[in-house]
Amino acid sequence: MTVSNADDTEASDRPTRRSFGAVLPAAVQRVLHATVVIDYQNVHLVGHNLFPSTKHRPRHDSLVDPLLFAQTWARVRNEAQRPGMPACDVAKVLVYRGLPSPEHDADAYARNQAQKAHWERDSRVTVIHRPLKYEYQRDADGHSATDATGIRIVTGKREKGIDVLCALAFIREAQRPETDLVMLASTDTDLEPALDEALEYGTAKIETCSWYDPAQRHRSKELRPSPPRRIWNTRLHEPDYNRSWDPTNYHQHRP
Repeated sequence: MTVSNADDTEASDRPTRRSFGAVLPAAVQRVLHATVVIDYQNVHLVGHNLFPSTKHRPRHDSLVDPLLFAQTWARVRNEAQRPGMPACDVAKVLVYRGLPSPEHDADAYARNQAQKAHWERDSRVTVIHRPLKYEYQRDADGHSATDATGIRIVTGKREKGIDVLCALAFIREAQRPETDLVMLASTDTDLEPALDEALEYGTAKIETCSWYDPAQRHRSKELRPSPPRRIWNTRLHEPDYNRSWDPTNYHQHRP
């Protein structure tokens, strides 16, 4: 199911496309070339924790394949368009994700690199890593404590700067002349100002998507620009999440 908050006259105001020097009829010309910007951890974990079929399973059992996710979004979005409104295809997928340390999380680091290589086999997909920020145990003097082998003792880790990278990419892609539509896949409200900036300075159509469970509406969130602006948000349900899974076993023994 899809919910639209958009002004649907926006897409029809674009100049006519040309093919081999000929102006295409309005009825066949409109296929929007879409760039999908994915806040990967947000997309993966929000879906995993929302839906009953996955929230009690290990997270790696429902790993999201970025291209399958983007194609699922495009299909659901296109099926919900009113007659005469343009469909879209997936031209580019930009994935932003934290990268574990090879020093502290060698196996997780290797899996992330294997996932990147697997997903980027399709030329439309680019995975951009940013190292996770690690927190360390301190001794009485405030220095990093180490174990018997001299390795610093980790007390926590988190993503740092992924939201900024997503925001910059989203605004940048909205300004590219070859891009008709940019979709931001995240429910991190820190990214809402990026919607305003893209609408103000970009030329592409701006959209979002969100996981949605009608039985848990209070947990199903979507990003919105500042009023009175309104944009189209595509609601993706549990079957859509399941269709987006990456079935590859990245926990196989490494060579």
